[in-house]
Amino acid sequence: MRLLLMSDTHLPKRARELPAELLGRVREADAVIHAGDWVDGATLDLLEARSRLLIGVYGNNDGPDLRARLPEVARAELGGVRLGVVHETGAAQGRERRCAERFPDLDLLVFGHSHIPWDSTAPGGLRLLNPGSPTDRRRQPSCTYMTAVAAEGRLGEVRLHSLPPRVPSRR
Repeated sequence: MRLLLMSDTHLPKRARELPAELLGRVREADAVIHAGDWVDGATLDLLEARSRLLIGVYGNNDGPDLRARLPEVARAELGGVRLGVVHETGAAQGRERRCAERFPDLDLLVFGHSHIPWDSTAPGGLRLLNPGSPTDRRRQPSCTYMTAVAAEGRLGEVRLHSLPPRVPSRR
């Protein structure tokens, strides 16, 4: 299964729309995973309409409408990989230990919140991935998202994609 991972889209506050490159990847993916901070329901509607399978959670910036439609934690098995999605995991220091204790039954945990890409493996094998943000790079060199392949119980081809800088719209 081809996976597309994103988080912290913050539309329309951080950008007016999702980058075209990212939307193109939605069509190619077998599953789209969004780790929260959508901010508007229109982005959820768009990804639900375009995705074969959408797995998402709400984040700390998501209001009551999104919280009514999305869980705080999502779980699924994709290509034999036991996946979890959550927005916040706390401070970077001790993250692997905390997440391994909280999610002992998972192979992969996708999270967001920091807008900082992350790829690590906890003792015991839990893989932790944060795809960054496709719309708000914060202190990172570029906006980002991730792709991966889940097959036969293994996660492979994990790749962080950097997006080109947005061209400001002229009015």
